[in-house]
Amino acid sequence: MSLWIPITIAAAFFQTLRFMLQKSLSTTKLSTAGATFSRFAYSAPIVVVLLAIYMTTTGQTLPTLGAAFWGYALTGGLSQILATMLVVALFKQRNFAVGISFKKTEVIQAVAFGLLILGEGVSWAGFGAIMLGLIGVLSLSKPPGDAGPWWRGLTNRAAAFGLGSGVLFAISGVTYRAASLELGGLEPGLRAGITLAAVASSQMIAMGGWLAWRDRDELRAVWTARRTALWVGVFSMGGSFCWFVAFTLQTVAYVKALGQVELIFSMLASVLFFKERMTMREMVGIALLGASILLLVLVT
Repeated sequence: MSLWIPITIAAAFFQTLRFMLQKSLSTTKLSTAGATFSRFAYSAPIVVVLLAIYMTTTGQTLPTLGAAFWGYALTGGLSQILATMLVVALFKQRNFAVGISFKKTEVIQAVAFGLLILGEGVSWAGFGAIMLGLIGVLSLSKPPGDAGPWWRGLTNRAAAFGLGSGVLFAISGVTYRAASLELGGLEPGLRAGITLAAVASSQMIAMGGWLAWRDRDELRAVWTARRTALWVGVFSMGGSFCWFVAFTLQTVAYVKALGQVELIFSMLASVLFFKERMTMREMVGIALLGASILLLVLVT
C-alpha cells in the first residue's frame, strides 16, 4: 500500500474530529468567524514550535522561501479561510454528514484546478471513481421533504455554501501542493511542516487582525472557549499535517478523492454524537461515495 493512502485516511479522521468541535462551537459559543479563527489561533503556535524543535534537533536550517512559494501558500491560505467559514455556516443549514458531503465537491474540482495550475491529470479509471463520488454528492443536494426535481437542490443556500467551499478547498489543496513542490528535494514531512507553518501563521495573523478590527468581542469569545477551541487546534494541526504530507506524495485529485472516507466518519458522528437522523436517500448517497473510495484505492 502506498504511504499516501494511510496518511490521507488519518487526515480525514482528524478533520472529522475538528469539524465536530467546530460545529459545536458555532452553534453554542462562537460565530462562524470565531469558530473558523479558533482553528488557526490554536494550531499555528503548535505547528511552529514543533517545526522549530524538529529542525533544531536534526541540525537543519530553514531553506529560502521564494516569491513563488509565498504566492502559492498565501493563495491557499486565503482560500482555506473562506472555505472553512462556508463549511461552518453550512452546518447551520443542514445536518453534519450532509454538510460534509456538499463540501466534497472539491474532489471533482481538484481535477480541473490540478490540471490548470500544475498540469497534473488523472487516469480514466481514477476519473471514473471520482465521478461515482460526484453522483453520490448530487443525490444529497435535494433538501428533505422537497418533492420538486433534483436540480432544484443545487439552488438552495446549503448547496451554495457547500459548492462554494468545494471550489475554495480545491484551490487551496492544489496551491498547497505547488508551494511544497517549491521546496525542492527536502523530505516530504519537512516540506509539509514548513508549508503548514507558513500557511497557518499567516492565517492566524490575517484573521486575528480582521477580527480585532471588526469584532473584538468575538476574539474574547475565542479565548473564553479555549477548553474546546484548543482541541480544535490540535486536531486541525494533525489533520493539516497529514493532508500536506499526502499532497507532497500524490496529486491533489487522488488525495481529495480518497479523503472522502471522511464521510463515513461524519455519518457516524452525525448519528452517534449529534443524534441526527439520516434519510434513506442520504444513506444511499453516502454509500455511493464510499464505493468510489474503494474503487479509487484499487485503481491507483
